[in-house]
Amino acid sequence: MSTPTVASLRARLPRPRPVPLAPPPGPGASAPGPAAERSVPLRVLLVVALLCSIGPLSIDMYLPAFPAISGDLSTSATAVQLTLTTFMAGMALGQLVLGPLSDRLGRRRLLLVGAATCFAAGVVCVLTPSIAVMVVARFVQGFSGAAGLVIGRAVVADVSSGRAAARAFSTLAVIQGVAPVVAPILGGLLAGPVGWRGIFGVIAAASLVMTLAVLLLLPETLPAERRHSGGAAQVATTARRVLGRRRYVGYVLTVTSAFAGIFAYVSAAPFVFTNVLGLSTGWFSVAFAANALGIVAGSSSSALLLRRLDPRTVLTAGVSLQITCALAMGAAVLVLGSPTALVLPLLWLTMYAAGLTFGNATALAIEQVRFAAGTGSAVQGALQFGFAALVSPLVGLAGEASAVPMAVVMLGAAAVSATALFAVARPWSRRLPAPA
Repeated sequence: MSTPTVASLRARLPRPRPVPLAPPPGPGASAPGPAAERSVPLRVLLVVALLCSIGPLSIDMYLPAFPAISGDLSTSATAVQLTLTTFMAGMALGQLVLGPLSDRLGRRRLLLVGAATCFAAGVVCVLTPSIAVMVVARFVQGFSGAAGLVIGRAVVADVSSGRAAARAFSTLAVIQGVAPVVAPILGGLLAGPVGWRGIFGVIAAASLVMTLAVLLLLPETLPAERRHSGGAAQVATTARRVLGRRRYVGYVLTVTSAFAGIFAYVSAAPFVFTNVLGLSTGWFSVAFAANALGIVAGSSSSALLLRRLDPRTVLTAGVSLQITCALAMGAAVLVLGSPTALVLPLLWLTMYAAGLTFGNATALAIEQVRFAAGTGSAVQGALQFGFAALVSPLVGLAGEASAVPMAVVMLGAAAVSATALFAVARPWSRRLPAPA
C-alpha cells in the first residue's frame, strides 16, 4: 500500500462551498433595498462569531490568575499587567495592517495565517519560562488575533448588506457582550484546577478550533476581481478614499465614541460600585453581569426590530437613548449624590442603548466603503481601541471614591457619538453622495 502524500491528504479535505456574495452597488446607486439584501449564511456567521470571541477570551480569561503568574515567574504585578498592554497594542496594530492587506490578498488566507499564529503564540504562553517571553508572545497573539476581528467584519460585509448585515452585526454584538462576562468567570473556575498555564492552554485550544473552522467551513468571500492591486501606495490611496467619505466617518465616530463610553464604565466600575455605591463583592459581580446582559438585550432587540425597521431608525433610537441616559447620569452624580437606585438602572439602560448602536452603526459604516471593507473595518477597530485607551485613565482622576469622572466621560462620549451621527453622518439627508 502506498504512503499517502500531503497533496492527496489535502485533496480529501472537504472544500467549503462558495457563498453567494452581495453585489457591490454601482456608481451613484443608493443603499440596497430589502429585495437586494442577502443574509449571512449560518455557517459563516458561526465562524465569524468564533473569530470575534477570541479577543475577549484572550483579554479577560487570565485576569484572575495575575497573582499566580506574578508568583510563579518571580516578577512584579506591573510586569504581568504589561502582558495585557502589549496584547491590546498588538490587536490595535494588527487591525491596521491586516484589514487593508485582506482587501489585497483576500480574506481566507490571512484568517488561516492569523488563527494558526495565534495558536502558536498561545502555546508559547503555556510554556513560557519568563515574563519577558510572555510579553512578546502576547503581542504576537494580539496582532494575529486581530485578524479575526477586523477580517471577520469584512467577511460579513462581503456576503450581506442593508438590514441583513445590521442583523448579523447585532448578533455578533450579543456574542461580544457575553464573552467578557463569561471569560473571567471561566478563568476563575479554571485557575485552581489547571493553573494559569492551563488557562492559556484553553485559549490556545480555542485558537486551534478557530483555525480548523476557517479551514473547513469558511470559503473565500472576496473574489480576485474585487481585490486591490498594488503595494503601500495603493493602500494609502484606499485609506484616503475611505476617510474621505463623510458618512463613513460619521458612523465610525458614532460607534467608537459609544464604545469609549462603555469602556469608561468598565474601567470605573470596580471602585464606583464598591466605594461609591457601597456594593459588596458578590453584588458587584451581579450588577456587572446584569449590565453586560443589557448590551445583549439591546443587541437582541436590534436584531428583532430590524425585521421591520431601517438600521438608521434603530441607530437613531440607540444614540438618542444613550445621550438621554448620559444626561440623567450626570444629574444623578453631580446633583443627587450618586443614589444607587438611580445610577444602576441608568447604567443598564446605557448598556441597552449600546446594544442598539454597535451593530447598526458598524453595518452602516461598512456599507459606505464596500469597495474596501477590510480597510474600513481596520480604521474602525483601531479607533475603538484608541478611544478606549484614552478614556481608561480619565475615570480615576478624582480618586477611587468619586463617580464624577465616569459620569463626565460617559456624557462626553455620548455627546460626541450624537454629534457624529446627527451632524456628520446625517443618515436622513439625501444631499450626501451615495456609497460606491
